[in-house]
Amino acid sequence: MKEHMMRRVLMSALGVAICGISVGMFKHAALGVDPFQSLMSGLDAVIPIRFGTLYVIVNLVLLGFALAFDRRKIGLATLINLFLLGYIAEFSQGLMARLLPEPTLAVRLGLLAVAIVIMCLASAFYFTADLGVSTYDALALIWSQRQRRVPFAACRVITDLVCVVGGVALCGLAGFTLSQIAGEVGVGTLVTAFFMGPLIEFFNQKVARPFLNGRAA
Repeated sequence: MKEHMMRRVLMSALGVAICGISVGMFKHAALGVDPFQSLMSGLDAVIPIRFGTLYVIVNLVLLGFALAFDRRKIGLATLINLFLLGYIAEFSQGLMARLLPEPTLAVRLGLLAVAIVIMCLASAFYFTADLGVSTYDALALIWSQRQRRVPFAACRVITDLVCVVGGVALCGLAGFTLSQIAGEVGVGTLVTAFFMGPLIEFFNQKVARPFLNGRAA
């Protein structure tokens, strides 16, 4: 039991940290961030406070929703995500800028591909650990469980698309040019909006659950 709990804690901590790193990679690739971060980018463009602090504030609002509808989704991983992911993303983006100051298109595409894969893998880890998920991830999970006819992947696609539309609208309101908007809401955003849910479920089945329960299980 103790080893099992240690694995869950490790999966939660690694999942949140790796998600933060992937957000920085998305931003440095400048080919579109994941859907929730596209909304955060739009909010960041119109609200003049530090990104990490803004991330905490928005997630506190979403935390209220999760507490109202399903408190079981809130746990250790939720709190780690809420208070640390935004700052980890800031650090990751700065590190990418120092390591790859002027990336070519090929390098940017490579960063984007890696960011998508590790974000989905990280999400699967802290979902399976079941010590709480991010407040945004809780939206699709709660919806799919309350509306049992709608699978999680479909719920995730819908919530992601809502974030994309909101991010584009806010970036436009802030006066972003089309190229600037494409850097925040681009091909990477569309790929994650349509495929992130299925990819997370794939990693749940093939990696996260076997890691937690043992290969034989």
